[in-house]
Amino acid sequence: MLKNLVNQHTFLRSKDNYESSRAVIVGAPLDQTTSFRPGTRMAPKKIRELSYGLEDYSPYLNDSLNDKSFYDAGDIEMPLGNLQKSLELIERITNEIVQDEKIPVFIGGEHLITFPIVRQVALKYPELKIIHFDAHADLRDTLFGERLSHGTVLRRVCEYIKDRHLYQFGIRSGLKEEFDFAKDHTRTFLYDVKEPFMKVFDELKGFPIYITLDIDVFDPAFAPGTGTPEPGGCTSKEIFEIIQRFKELKIVGFDLVEVSPLTDISERTGILAAKILREVLMCIS
Repeated sequence: MLKNLVNQHTFLRSKDNYESSRAVIVGAPLDQTTSFRPGTRMAPKKIRELSYGLEDYSPYLNDSLNDKSFYDAGDIEMPLGNLQKSLELIERITNEIVQDEKIPVFIGGEHLITFPIVRQVALKYPELKIIHFDAHADLRDTLFGERLSHGTVLRRVCEYIKDRHLYQFGIRSGLKEEFDFAKDHTRTFLYDVKEPFMKVFDELKGFPIYITLDIDVFDPAFAPGTGTPEPGGCTSKEIFEIIQRFKELKIVGFDLVEVSPLTDISERTGILAAKILREVLMCIS
């Protein structure tokens, strides 16, 4: 069960039984296509460590992790320098979790981890819709000549879901070709997060939902510890208000990516990431 995983630290209040857990946390320390500042492979361990500074009760949700059912399986051992093998490992482990009727919750790592995860989740849920929080569109067809990159990941994801089943929020950076593609094939909302999310919320109800959150959706004032910071982002309060609505959705997978502890001297980005995971786990487990 879940081979190629190393479990050195567990997330706050993680249970010790895989079989009885509804959600499964996996660290995917992939950091091979990062295009600016590296360091995301260190994020899963750091986010787990910082989670112990949090309470297990959430005033936002009036709920606690005490009675939630989630298991922290540890980190995938990534073969450094072998991108294809790394993606295969992520996909195989996702398949195992999904086939066991559990919800995969991945901690990145760079954003490319979303691609192999979604390939498996979409096989099980053909009507899958993706909610994407990010500063960047990630809709390039290639980046530096490569089709598999953290800057092309949502373009690849679109090849495995139905047209316009990708909902993007907070987008404020990208090439013109990305925005042209988005106009024809996605539901992309520029700059803002909470207001457009609430406007389309009813369109998401009843569908299987996969959520991918790139930490750079936040303004760097809230999350400086990321590889490609982009000024003009949302506040942490906005995201926590959005997460409160997740309980009304059929969430079948989640990932949080692009935290880079090397550029997070204050550790506030990692703490924010840990708190987001705490809130999401209360909604799905």
